[in-house]
Amino acid sequence: MKTRFTERFQLKYPIVCAPMAMVAGGALAGAVSRAGGLGLIGGGYGDPEWIAQEHANAGGAPVGGGLITWMLEKNPAILDAALTHRPRAFMLSFGDPRPHAAKVKASGAALLCQIQHLGQLDQALEAGAEVIVAQSGEAGGHGMTNRSTLTFVPEVADILAKRSPDTLLLAAGGVADGRGLAAVLAMGADGALVGSRLWASRESLAHENSKAMAVRLTGDDTDRSIVFDILREKDWPPGYTFRALKNKMTERWSGREDELLAVVEEERATYHAAMAAGDYTIGHSTCGQVAGLIRDIPSAAEILEQMGRQAAEVLARLAGPI
Repeated sequence: MKTRFTERFQLKYPIVCAPMAMVAGGALAGAVSRAGGLGLIGGGYGDPEWIAQEHANAGGAPVGGGLITWMLEKNPAILDAALTHRPRAFMLSFGDPRPHAAKVKASGAALLCQIQHLGQLDQALEAGAEVIVAQSGEAGGHGMTNRSTLTFVPEVADILAKRSPDTLLLAAGGVADGRGLAAVLAMGADGALVGSRLWASRESLAHENSKAMAVRLTGDDTDRSIVFDILREKDWPPGYTFRALKNKMTERWSGREDELLAVVEEERATYHAAMAAGDYTIGHSTCGQVAGLIRDIPSAAEILEQMGRQAAEVLARLAGPI
């Protein structure tokens, strides 16, 4: 498949592995890159030793990285540590990328900036992002938008065509197979940032019990709230919520977060015990609305091959006479 993204980054597939915190490690990022996509190691909240180990685990594959931008305001040295590994590309999300853009560019890495609403697009363009990642509300993990991929991606594509035509666009949220990849290419994206489908791969660091839950459940079985941020003591900025698979914790506390705070120590103990035991009826499973499209746990290479082949078949069929 040839798109502007594959041409610029010399890839086989216009697919990027989302830098999922503590899930997209070196094994997954390396497998994606070796299969012809672009793998990003998810540095998350910033543990330099973990990031170093996962770059080693990539086995020499040309991988990139990513960090949660608002954490850099508290500890800018995390970015310095991450960039010492000479990532091919680096993604900043969930905060203003402008104070950190120069460091990323000076390292030689391509700057990817993820946005969740149009108000963040100006910041990303001012930062000089080579690639914009438009993340919709369908995505797993953190976000702050109720926009759908179907409307958000083409709107961003139209703006970039007028204001910054050389800036590439990736769609994030709701892409789990070749049909979704073909759809976002038709909307004007140059490729897709894939999270949940690769979260449910053999190389992912997610727990096997957590992945198994996604195989059993459907796209109706996700919840967006701040319940798990409260339980994990993650102080996310206002407006951000966290999409995960529904379970006993979300059924009990989603929409009742103020009441959760009144008994939070007891519930945290229950949550941490469940995570230690691999019990995801209580612990969190970071998966988006594509859960209903996840029915197996293949390798990352198999996922990319299947997505690429199916997308090509869909596009070829639609190119024929209607």
